[in-house]
Amino acid sequence: MNGLLQVSSSPHARGKVTTGNIMGMVLLALTPAACMGIWNFGIRALLIIAITMVSSVLTEYLYEKAMHRTITISDGSAMVTGLLIAMNLPVNVPLWMPVIGAVFAILVVKQLFGGLGQNIMNPALAARCFLLISFPAHMTDFSVSERAASHIVDTVSGATPLAAMKAGEQVNLLSMFLGNTRGTIGETSALALLIGGIFLVCVHVIDLRIPATYIVTELLFALIFGGHGFDLAYLGGHLLGGGLMLGAWFMATDYVTRPITKKGQYLYAVILGLLTGVFRIMGKSAEGVSYAIIFTNLLVPLIERVTVPTAFGKGGKKKA
Repeated sequence: MNGLLQVSSSPHARGKVTTGNIMGMVLLALTPAACMGIWNFGIRALLIIAITMVSSVLTEYLYEKAMHRTITISDGSAMVTGLLIAMNLPVNVPLWMPVIGAVFAILVVKQLFGGLGQNIMNPALAARCFLLISFPAHMTDFSVSERAASHIVDTVSGATPLAAMKAGEQVNLLSMFLGNTRGTIGETSALALLIGGIFLVCVHVIDLRIPATYIVTELLFALIFGGHGFDLAYLGGHLLGGGLMLGAWFMATDYVTRPITKKGQYLYAVILGLLTGVFRIMGKSAEGVSYAIIFTNLLVPLIERVTVPTAFGKGGKKKA
């Protein structure tokens, strides 16, 4: 009996990397940008991060407890979602807004669709868009404290560099790269986000297909349709400003809501870049990353349908 073969469904070979390992590395990769946000905007930024992460974990625990489902808070996915929501919020939002965003992301976008691996769009970005539609005044208030204003390079009153650039003003690319600018808690420092993104590539959590293709496509769109030609300051503003770096490295690469085929990932990233360019240049708002990602998330089933590889021995060309 010991020599009998076991019959089971695939996969038959499993890796040693767990969801908890991956989420832990994502949290570590987000740490530089989160620390920069706290240094930039002060203790209130840390408070918002803490409230959002705790609310996300607590919402997941209470829902799974009430539904008599396996408690999954130990996998770290709720913590990552909470941190990403906080990094997408201005520092002066009322403290009840991070709680609402966390509940919406975890309960509505994640758990009601079946939990981790079943959600159809990125929960953190869905929460940001929900809050932006519901409370636009709070979500577009980028005013800062006097302490923060002492080292933040100002543009126009309360505006982000991307909004100032769209209004025809000059922006400081070095400050945008380092992070001494207005914006949401986690999007201001392109350097910190780049460090985190490269770390994820080096530890093989993500690869360059989606972020690189996404960024290049958006810059090409800005070059062709931006009306400034090959203006390095203008293209640099598009690269370093807004949520492009945060979205490209940390949210467009989400395992659940991206395509699994290589061709699909390239197509997905190109659509992301085109939509971001359309929203930024042709829309009224200076930003467009959040809407571009969640809209393209909804297209992923169609993208995978047209990019699925042909099974071996099936559908090949017949010889004459």
